[in-house]
Amino acid sequence: MREKTKILVVDDEDIVRESLHDWLEGVGYAVETAASGEEALRIIKRQKTKIMVADLVMPGMNGIELMKEAAKLNPAISTIIITAHATIQSAISAIREGAYDYVEKPFCPEKVELLIEKLVKHQELIEENISLRRKIEDRFQFQGIIAKSPKMLKIIELIKTVAPTNATVLITGETGTGKEVVARAIHHLSKRRSKPFIATCCAALPESLLESELFGHEKGAFTGAVERKKGKFEAGHKGTLFLDEIGDINANTQVHLLRALEEKKITRIGSNEEIAVDVRVITATNRDLRTLVTEGKYREDLYYRLKVVAINLPPLKERREDILPLAEYFLKKSAEENFKNVINLSPEVIEFMLNYSWPGNVRELENMIEHGVILAKSNAVTMAELPSDIVHPAGVDEQTIEAVTRNHIFRVLEETGGNITKAADVLGIRRMTLYNKLKKYDHAVNKLDT
Repeated sequence: MREKTKILVVDDEDIVRESLHDWLEGVGYAVETAASGEEALRIIKRQKTKIMVADLVMPGMNGIELMKEAAKLNPAISTIIITAHATIQSAISAIREGAYDYVEKPFCPEKVELLIEKLVKHQELIEENISLRRKIEDRFQFQGIIAKSPKMLKIIELIKTVAPTNATVLITGETGTGKEVVARAIHHLSKRRSKPFIATCCAALPESLLESELFGHEKGAFTGAVERKKGKFEAGHKGTLFLDEIGDINANTQVHLLRALEEKKITRIGSNEEIAVDVRVITATNRDLRTLVTEGKYREDLYYRLKVVAINLPPLKERREDILPLAEYFLKKSAEENFKNVINLSPEVIEFMLNYSWPGNVRELENMIEHGVILAKSNAVTMAELPSDIVHPAGVDEQTIEAVTRNHIFRVLEETGGNITKAADVLGIRRMTLYNKLKKYDHAVNKLDT
């Protein structure tokens, strides 16, 4: 038998405590009462209270102070504030501080019951998300790659195949798709895992310094070269060298890189001595190297040397099944790093994420979640805490966003043959939520396989 939800009613007025106690127990809740904040905290210490209904104005500790102290003892507790009309503004402030909602005096117990019923459903959703997060950690994480979409699962299999070899790998994809994460996964699964993994962004350095960075230089080789310096190839000996933005290197560097790959030797700037290096090279770019070769801007022989194995990462909008697992992973990561008790994403945030186009890909998703976690005023990230430039981009109104949402839902329904259960799973929402949305859009739900 399912355990009754434990509710604590805190009010200094006997009639309020007694009426709420009798009413809520009568509809199936386990109810305790307290006449003060201090008494309430003693009760919370000895039992797992799920919901607290607390008066805002009480002698001694007020409702907001009580809510904050209760959260320290039990971070999962949710609070509903009771307030008189004169203190409505304070009740709104309480919501900003983390209260779930407020009810205004005088009230009928039935109104509180309906509010608690809504809150219980909200808590059940949070628990579902926690359960999902555990499943994500068990099922969808591979060497730092979070994936359940067919496209990414194929890439993971390719990573497993290529990692034990010494083949050079070219990783392509839009900015923010996770190219370095894939490179690190390859290294960690290779026989070089105990040796260095060195990452360098070729576009981050001036052309005059890039060769020195890669191949090193001798003392006095150029102005400012006050001492001998080893380059990345030497530093990465026996390990893996990851060269990001490889499409941005100039013609001279292309020649020297090709030689290093073919002969496994480098020469420091200002020296004639050849140095043997054993480095596995993994490169990445968001540019079309094949087009650059056609235009005469990139060496064809280097292009083929770099892409012995090619891995193309799809943009996030083409792997929507991964959005929710990624978001849950970033939520946990950001909450731990920022010391925040944020464990959930509101249903509205989830819906928004599943329908957003993600031009910045996985990196944009991670930044958005971190922004939301940092600004979150409760244990859930809501739409109010997301970056405004993402939620309300210039030139996009609410009707446009709603149309995008509707079209995406109908597209998924079409792909799943009208099966609501399958479509809800793909969208990452509950079946009833999808059903209600279809009713809202006046879709012929009776024609679908429910």
